[in-house]
Amino acid sequence: MKTLTATALIAFGSVTFAISAHAGEVLDRVLGKKTLTVATSANWHPASFMNDKGQLDGFDVEVAKGIAKYLGVEAQFVTPGWDIITSGHREGRWDLSMGQMTPTAPRAKLFDFPAVYIYGNTVVVVHKDSKATKPADLDGKVMGVPAGSSEENYLKHTLEIYNAPPVKYEFTPGEVKSYESGSGARDDLRLGDGVRLDGLLDEELAAKEAIKAGYPFKIIGGSLVSTPAVIAVLHEDEEFSDKVAAAVKAMREDGSLSKLSIKWYGSDYTALK
Repeated sequence: MKTLTATALIAFGSVTFAISAHAGEVLDRVLGKKTLTVATSANWHPASFMNDKGQLDGFDVEVAKGIAKYLGVEAQFVTPGWDIITSGHREGRWDLSMGQMTPTAPRAKLFDFPAVYIYGNTVVVVHKDSKATKPADLDGKVMGVPAGSSEENYLKHTLEIYNAPPVKYEFTPGEVKSYESGSGARDDLRLGDGVRLDGLLDEELAAKEAIKAGYPFKIIGGSLVSTPAVIAVLHEDEEFSDKVAAAVKAMREDGSLSKLSIKWYGSDYTALK
């Protein structure tokens, strides 16, 4: 089990990794249009998903709305693929990403990370009929993950968490299948053990939600890696990054961030434990 040190994680909560190219430009646009455009997922329950009314809902969505409220604007959402978000090629389509992004070293070259807003664990998920009992049992097997995710980096042994100790890898898959979203990997795994996948990597809370919803899965072993999840913005506007950081800080201080975590996850995962 690989857990990041408290010192490394706390550093994320107090430091903004900002390189200002055009100070004020993004913030001016957001305030001028009275709209904060947020990139998120439409099928990642309970972080962000389409509810029964056909509207985006979930923890990440409500946090984004809280940030927009702090800025005095309305939140507007777009749902590009995760690999598009992590590439940094937004072409002006959104102002920030709410996708519980893991702050890796390569991503730090593209993004500022204004704030940590939740912490998560990456776990191994297999079909309930699988004979695997520990991650090492999946050596040489076929694993599924969302494209461009930190889980994909883990499986390919290229995960570098920014400002943290090297990751220790517990197994080496024979093949990594990348999907547009986590739900695609889950849908293939639910077909049966070894039908299309032998397992997948998922965020622990999302995996438990899937099992609760009736997916025939089980989690094996402990956490492969524990990570902070950050809001991501491009290296464009230090002023904007500071405002986003201040918004999350205000939500921590008034208790609303904790309440949202308890509402959607049943417990407070917004502080390092």
